[in-house]
Amino acid sequence: MSAGPTEPLLSPELLARLESLELTTRKVLRGRLQGERRSRRKGHSVEFADFREYAPGDDLRFLDWNLYARLDRLFLKLHLDEEDLHFHALVDCSRSMDFGQPTKLDFAKRLAAALGVIGLLRADRVRVERLGAALTEATPILRGRGGMRRLLDHIGAMQPSDEGTSLLEGARRFAIRNRGTGIVVLITDLLDKHGFQAGLRALAARRVDLHVIHVLSRDEIEPAVRGDLRLVDCEDGATTEITSTDGLLARYRRTVAAFLDEARTFCAKSGINYVSALAEQPLEPLILKLLRRRGLVR
Repeated sequence: MSAGPTEPLLSPELLARLESLELTTRKVLRGRLQGERRSRRKGHSVEFADFREYAPGDDLRFLDWNLYARLDRLFLKLHLDEEDLHFHALVDCSRSMDFGQPTKLDFAKRLAAALGVIGLLRADRVRVERLGAALTEATPILRGRGGMRRLLDHIGAMQPSDEGTSLLEGARRFAIRNRGTGIVVLITDLLDKHGFQAGLRALAARRVDLHVIHVLSRDEIEPAVRGDLRLVDCEDGATTEITSTDGLLARYRRTVAAFLDEARTFCAKSGINYVSALAEQPLEPLILKLLRRRGLVR
């Protein structure tokens, strides 16, 4: 269960807290196997879930005639049914993620491990993989508690990559491997010289419930640097020389704020659940509070 020889990915205390959680989806996604969960899709169980307006082609057996008598409009009763859930976590392992203390990649691995464990504890189908991994590196779909060791060992072995795969190319490779529906969580800093929009658009075009966890380091948001500097791009080696002043740092902070706002706005318009996170922040409050409010876990 470790990312390295000494430090565990998930503490025993956090693992115990994960036992009471489950992954949820905001969309109606039809599974293939019966699982240990309640689905939001229309089913034949007796547990009532919700109403929705009738649409041509719907099963007339589920019409609520009492509601029709009161409102003069047709509504269908929706019921809960049992089904499995497919969960995919894509971890950005580009060189830009190897920054900070702890690094953004360290944070991403721990978050992916926690979400994957929640899925396994509820017998969901779980796959966690490196964004842009070659087809030959496809990880198996795991299910049940017996897959926890394999899941955590696989995530713990993830290292920063020198491939330079764009977000769009990573999304395309994922689409080739995974053609089913389910939840997809992309954990990334969205730092791509080609832009993040095309890659996110490619993922959102699939019939999945897409979440983006946007991870940045505190030093990227508020850098404490002064004087003459030579900056080196960690991914392509490009360099630029600057003189860091209060005015330049103020412009930089405005640029970062605009970048975050652009990502948040794009995701909102594209039906993507967007969450920003700091690599230095504790993992437990993020999962138990923020991701619960955003509908990823309950």
